[in-house]
Formats: sequence, structure tokens, C-alpha cells
Amino acid sequence: MNGSFVLGGVLGGRRRNPQYGVAGRFVHAFALALAASLAIVIASAGLNAAAARPLRLLALGDSLTAGFGLPTKDAFTTLLEQRLRADGLDVEVINAGVSGDTATDALDRLDWAMGEGVDCAIVEVGANDMFRGIDPAITKSAISGILTKLRGRNVKTLLAGMIAAPGIGKDYETKFNAIYADLAKEFDVPLYPFFLEGVIQDPALIQADGIHPNAAGERVLVDKVAPAVEQLARAAGKAN
Repeated sequence: MNGSFVLGGVLGGRRRNPQYGVAGRFVHAFALALAASLAIVIASAGLNAAAARPLRLLALGDSLTAGFGLPTKDAFTTLLEQRLRADGLDVEVINAGVSGDTATDALDRLDWAMGEGVDCAIVEVGANDMFRGIDPAITKSAISGILTKLRGRNVKTLLAGMIAAPGIGKDYETKFNAIYADLAKEFDVPLYPFFLEGVIQDPALIQADGIHPNAAGERVLVDKVAPAVEQLARAAGKAN
């Protein structure tokens, strides 16, 4: 390589036009700057859209979550969403309660229930396991699977506990009742100890089947659980 080769600006055996090189570099730089600006605008728009949408709260459960025996306007998820919005939280509550579901059933459909994504979740399962006498170890394993999936998706979660019905047997009662506190501690999630607290004890708040809340019972249920859910939603909002 000699000096004239370098000074002549030969590249790959061709001589460049110095003026074209300057213009080309200007156009290239302008195009890069424009592309970068567009990327920033698009990203900003995406962030603003995400911030503008309501927080998505998944209510995963059985008939107690679904609002069994009640019109939609009186169902748990409807009333909870109304309460959260009245308290200043922009939250969409997704009713993922299916009557008759066991904890294993809920685990099996969790991916589908989450859809395109949720920010936080209430997990209320286990009552049907108890009524069917399913081994508490199976119930615990299924709820553990649910919490594992939600943690893997960075979903803030509130675990709603259940208490075994009287007369089911002391050994079963002890093992079943321990499930929720044990898992809340293991996964470091907040626990609402008994989903039907303050409702199941009052016959005036229960439907004729003796199990499911009536419309008045749903309102009491929401009043009691709302503070824990609001704390969850606020934590999820800060995380996102």
C-alpha cells in the first residue's frame, strides 16, 4: 500500500467522490437520528398506554369468587371492582371463578385465565377439595403450583384462606387448615386467613344452601376483604 493509494481515497479499487461522501454521511446521520427519535416516540407512547390502562386484578377461584346463585351485579368481583374504583383505584377485576373447581382445576386453567397478562391476583381455592375429602397434600401442591406460576409472571398475589367445615375429622382439619399459612410464608405473599369471615357465621347473609353468600353477604365479604386487596393493588401499581 503506497501513499497515493491512501491520499486518493481509493476503497475496494474505486475512487470516491469527496462531495458525495460528505452528503452521504449527512443523509445517513440524519436517517439514524430520525429513526432514533421515532423509536423514542413509539416507546413513550407504549409506556403511556400501559400507564393509562386499568390495573388488572385476577380473581381466581371457585363458586365463591364466581358469585354463584347471584346476578352479575351482586357478584363478588363486580362489587369488589366498584369498591376499588370508589376508593380511587383504577382496577379491572377479572372474574376467573368457576363453580365446582378444585385447586387442581384452577391450576390447570391458570394460564388461560391470565390471558395477555395481569398485574395482581386473589387466589381463593380449596373449599371444594375440602368438601370432597381430597388429600390436603394434593390441595397444597396445587395451590403451590398456582403461586409458583404467578410469581414467575411477577404477579402480586393475595392468598385467601379457607377453614375446614366442622365434623370433617380432626386430622383432616388440622392438615387442611395449615395449608394457607404455610404457603403464604413459603411464597412470602399476604394472607387473608378466611375468605368467608364475618359472612358464613350469619344465616342472614347466606343463601338457602347454607354455603354461598347472598347479595347482602357479598357486600359484607367485599367490605372485609377490600383493605387487603387495596394494599395489594397499590403494591402492584408501584411495581408496574
